[in-house]
Amino acid sequence: MSETGVIHDIGYQRYTGPRLGRGAAILALYGHGLRAAFGLGRSAKAKIFPWLVAGIALLIAVIIAAIKSQIPDFDFGYVDIDNQLSWMIIFFVAILAPALVSRDIRSNTLPLYFSRPLRAADYVIAKFLAMVTAVWLLLGVPQFIMFLGAAFTTDKGLSGVWHEIKDLVPGWGYSLLWALLFTSIGLLVASLTGKQAFAAGGIVAIFLMTTPVVAVLAQLPSSAANKMAGLASPNTLVQGFGTWALGGQTGIDVGRYGPIYGIEAVCLIAASLLLLLARYRKVAAL
Repeated sequence: MSETGVIHDIGYQRYTGPRLGRGAAILALYGHGLRAAFGLGRSAKAKIFPWLVAGIALLIAVIIAAIKSQIPDFDFGYVDIDNQLSWMIIFFVAILAPALVSRDIRSNTLPLYFSRPLRAADYVIAKFLAMVTAVWLLLGVPQFIMFLGAAFTTDKGLSGVWHEIKDLVPGWGYSLLWALLFTSIGLLVASLTGKQAFAAGGIVAIFLMTTPVVAVLAQLPSSAANKMAGLASPNTLVQGFGTWALGGQTGIDVGRYGPIYGIEAVCLIAASLLLLLARYRKVAAL
């Protein structure tokens, strides 16, 4: 349908509101996706899992903040909580991605009415941003709670608060990397089937089946193979990228191969988005 297409009746009632542009359509679909990620506007059953995961993450952050307030030398940074919550992120993505896209594929309809044709790229952008935001909030809010705990208990005044801010910002950037990589892979897998159970199983399988590969490569009698073993799994790929980008250890030793982790992570995100766009152009053509 062209951009000059007519506005159709909705339930035998003609739409008389303003006809907004593509940006408004993307924003509306983004907002709907973000609400759906946490079950807002849906049944109580849909709220159980996302809020259970969010509650566990918040509880862990509160406990860590309390420990750090009593033990200033407790070595647990903002990036560490991302690594510790990695398995929860996998299951959160496995549930969230099918909820955002598989249902649309199965019913071949969208949950919102639009006053102009929605392009495949608009749909992909809105769903991707909604899921990235949801995953980032899952990690970023607990980090902010840790920051509040550290900022209000520091005995160094404003310099101590400023020190915590300088640690928090890279931690949020690390959380964004987790969100971008896991969202791109999760949405791509979920877009291949309209059955949410199959999509969730496929996402978990990809993340879990690659972990033993990393363990095997890490045991090879080669220092280079050991340091590049993390490239075989999205989980360790993020940690390796974080080690290189943040200039510290976030779980694995990448040696001088940090740039390879960065290149693979960026290429994997870009390739997943391109494949996702190609997938929805095919769906739109059906």
